[in-house]
Amino acid sequence: MAGKDAKTDQILRELSRDGRISNIELAERVGLSPSACLRRVQELERSGVIKGYRAVLDRAAMGAGFVAYIGVGLGSHTKDSQESFERAISRAREVVECHNITGTIEYLLRVECADLPAYKHFHTDILGAMPQVTSITSYVVMGSPKDERA
Repeated sequence: MAGKDAKTDQILRELSRDGRISNIELAERVGLSPSACLRRVQELERSGVIKGYRAVLDRAAMGAGFVAYIGVGLGSHTKDSQESFERAISRAREVVECHNITGTIEYLLRVECADLPAYKHFHTDILGAMPQVTSITSYVVMGSPKDERA
């Protein structure tokens, strides 16, 4: 993006902390006039640097306090196998993130559900029942001392 500088970095940092901040407050925090700040934000939106704004949800308050990352290996490395897996996983409400990664496995999932029995159901009856899946490695989140996802 043309014009990326320290002020733009400050704007992005402030918006990632609070996407609902008023333009006047944002301008004050980054040391710009409101009109200059608004022009920069609009350019960041227009250029696709800012893709959107969203609410940060408290999953535990919503009854999904159990979080695990799961490494998933597939038996076949074909495009069809991957697309089939991705279609199936997109329908699993417990999966909030799915990443196709490099290394010894094909996918890394972030799964959020109510508790251990709910996770066991997902692990066994949903993920374990997918014909493409040959390995599942679970990493249960014990705490998150830093989490800057929006």
